[in-house]
Amino acid sequence: MARLRQEVDPNEAGLDEKALDRLDRHLAQEVDEGRLPGFLVAVARGGRVAHLTTHGHRDVAAGLPVEPDTLWRIYSMTKPVTTVAALTLVEEGRLSLDEPVADHLPAFAEPRVYVGGSGADLVTRPADGPVLVRHLLTHTAGLTFAFYHCHPVDALYREAGLDSSVAPGEDLAGTVDVYASLPLQFEPGTQWNYSVATNVLGRLLEVVAGQPLDDVIAERVLRPLGMTDAGFWVDDARADRLSELYGETEDGGIAPVAGLPLRDGRPRFLSGSGGLVASAHDVHRFMELLRRRGEVDGVRLLSPDTVDLMTRNHLPDGADLRSFGSRPAHDEPGNDGVGFGLGVSVVTDPSRTRAPAGLGTYGWSGVATTTFWVDPTRDLTVQFMTQVRPRSSHPLYQDLKRLVHEAVVD
Repeated sequence: MARLRQEVDPNEAGLDEKALDRLDRHLAQEVDEGRLPGFLVAVARGGRVAHLTTHGHRDVAAGLPVEPDTLWRIYSMTKPVTTVAALTLVEEGRLSLDEPVADHLPAFAEPRVYVGGSGADLVTRPADGPVLVRHLLTHTAGLTFAFYHCHPVDALYREAGLDSSVAPGEDLAGTVDVYASLPLQFEPGTQWNYSVATNVLGRLLEVVAGQPLDDVIAERVLRPLGMTDAGFWVDDARADRLSELYGETEDGGIAPVAGLPLRDGRPRFLSGSGGLVASAHDVHRFMELLRRRGEVDGVRLLSPDTVDLMTRNHLPDGADLRSFGSRPAHDEPGNDGVGFGLGVSVVTDPSRTRAPAGLGTYGWSGVATTTFWVDPTRDLTVQFMTQVRPRSSHPLYQDLKRLVHEAVVD
């Protein structure tokens, strides 16, 4: 076990302590007024942690506080980790961004694309081209989620039992075959739609590497980086460090909800999209890999060019998530000025983002209100951890980014 610790005085790192105090007080108010159970926030400059605060509880009923070594379900923050594992295979020449997914997963050999209609009257046609590995990494494959409720193909996902993105009774291989049996929403590469694509990528890694996904990610990312607490389940020795998961109630409060069955041993379904649990130290190590362009403490996982490729916008003609998104799912102001790289969002126009952000800032968030970002222009890394599944998009992220922005003085 490794615990995240403050390493440098905020002033030495170019951070305003009064602004950081405003950040802490704002977040603490969310806890004290019952909207969050507790939180951890960490801000680092040049790789050194200059601000680390914990407040509230990891388990409210048991009275257990949030501590630096608390374990968190990071959900979709798993996606960048899976992406890095995939890019190690690309660098080894065992995988190419521009090869068809069907070369390794034959179920995708004859994709069909939605044309019109719904239900029994839904019309499809053969896709003009294949789903490429690149499309999985950029969420432009035409795949979707069952929970969107805004397209007839979303309804097909629900009919297939994919409400939680897992086919009933299936493992990753069986679930991905179900995805492949359903039509694409659009021609691959023509729109952006956040989706189950990273689960398909996870299965692709299993086939290419010849190992289960948990072994692929552990050997290629977690162990080399010293992410000692990260994994797809929590053993008995660490179980008491795992935060309880909460959901937002109708009145704006929180109540415990069921989450990933992390204490039950190795899960049947290994989700490359959202299956990891991690500590703040683990997330800091991962951010350092990206900030340092592929190397941490003498261990190089990726070349600088590959990290640069991962963290630049891949949407065509400088498009952002709102303009290139599959509407109406992504037609929201928070997507203005934000593009998408390989597994991470990327700020392309700071003048249009809803919250202050440096050009080229990249990162991603998880459904339990966890988030991280790396701002190369300020040599800044930030993570925020809590465990609340909101009923809609959580407004906390905007406040968090604004308050951190105000703390940077040079």
